[in-house]
Amino acid sequence: MFKRNKLALATGLLGAALGFAVLPTMAEVLPPATPAVPAAPAAPAPAAVVTTPLAPIAAPVAMPTMGGLPDLVALIKQNSAAVVNISVEGKAVSSAYGLGLPDGLELPPELERFFRQLPDGNKGKKRSAQAVGSGFIISADGYVVTNAHVVDDAKTVTVGLGNKRELIAEVIGMDKLSDIALLKVKADNLPVVQLGNSDGLDVGQWVFAIGAPFGLDHTATQGIVSALSRSLPDGTYVPFIQTDVAVNPGNSGGPLFDLSGRVVGVNSQIYSQSGGYMGISFAIPINVAKNVVEQLKAKGQVSRGWLGVAIQDMNQELATSFNLSQPSGALVSSVERGSPADKAGIQAGDVIIGFGAGEVKSASDLPLLVGNTPVGTSVPVKVLRAGSEKTLDVTVDELADSGDKSSPRVATGEAGQGVLGVVVADLSEAERKANELKEGGVMIREVLPDSAADKAGLTTGDIIVSVNNASITSADALKAAVKSAPEGKPLAMLVMQDGKTRFIAISKP
Repeated sequence: MFKRNKLALATGLLGAALGFAVLPTMAEVLPPATPAVPAAPAAPAPAAVVTTPLAPIAAPVAMPTMGGLPDLVALIKQNSAAVVNISVEGKAVSSAYGLGLPDGLELPPELERFFRQLPDGNKGKKRSAQAVGSGFIISADGYVVTNAHVVDDAKTVTVGLGNKRELIAEVIGMDKLSDIALLKVKADNLPVVQLGNSDGLDVGQWVFAIGAPFGLDHTATQGIVSALSRSLPDGTYVPFIQTDVAVNPGNSGGPLFDLSGRVVGVNSQIYSQSGGYMGISFAIPINVAKNVVEQLKAKGQVSRGWLGVAIQDMNQELATSFNLSQPSGALVSSVERGSPADKAGIQAGDVIIGFGAGEVKSASDLPLLVGNTPVGTSVPVKVLRAGSEKTLDVTVDELADSGDKSSPRVATGEAGQGVLGVVVADLSEAERKANELKEGGVMIREVLPDSAADKAGLTTGDIIVSVNNASITSADALKAAVKSAPEGKPLAMLVMQDGKTRFIAISKP
């Protein structure tokens, strides 16, 4: 889904001259304008304290309607004061064409010709990068929630209040896996939002956002919940809320409200080919953010449970190959040695259908269940193995920040039809060690064009580890496994690609 499109983080304020450029990085930044390009008047110096306190907003009120549509006027007025603009000064970057573009960013060809005649006296000089995002106040004494990518690598963070005052903020902590950051400003009696319950959301429910797209403070947009529990790249610990609410660069970190005026999400990402709104936006459920904020406030960091498996979603062909009536659960494609899963006896080919009291309907359900489990807790894990249900007790370990322990990875399985169409060879001992295989495995030396293997995504250099949960130790073993497989039923092939394993369903030739 995301192969040919950019998933752009909704952060940063592009200058007027570069309003259509798309930054190649996940957090958009903008160096200050040069004398060659007209700039807005400088903002007043940030104040250390608030001298004119803002009154806290009232509790949420019932939402009136106008002709069957939601009337958001009162709700927007009620909550706008607690939504803030966040300005960030970050690392120094090199300029280009006298415009101060970040390193690695080039002007699109259609725009470049307009800037060739500008003075280039600043070209190559280092300037402080800037970014703009949104946030919301959760306590009267100055705690503010925003996205981690908005304040990542920041030298200074400034919070702009509704009364035009600006305060320097301290970053209490940030969690990149959930994209949540907690800030603190020195102030009292600030207006606050009311936090809701994202677990109660339904597809089709009306929601609205307030933020600062392109630096335009307190902009309100509305839409509906389009889908729930979306799993996105680099978002394995967040079951995103998908909406059609207009979210653009600068909205990141701003609140998503329900029609009772309570925050149910934190706007985080957009799905776009242009860098701007294209009808699909994603928010972090507020229940996920609450847990992260509590930990950041208490200790400045987040601890998560770790299982030690790579997982993928089931499709109908894989379900058929595993003798399952429907494609449900998280299919384990590999187990890390020495991990909690390994110690508990979880194997590649197991289908996890339950974790503790939680049901695992898809691969996206498992990471959040594991991540929210306290370290050291023993949890019963329900798996389907060879058509039978088993319960294994797993003692959850802590996910390391260093990355030595990998989080559950979600991969999308693919399937094909027709002949297998591969030429394989036995692995040498050196190849087996290089790929950390205990035994067996055959390497694909050639994939025939338009074959089932080709359509399923198999390529030269891939390693076939097992077929229908039977270990493949040689080319002859692969041939025998394919021959003995039932007619008219897809083969569940475990394949290692680029050091990661996943299952692929391929019809028997």
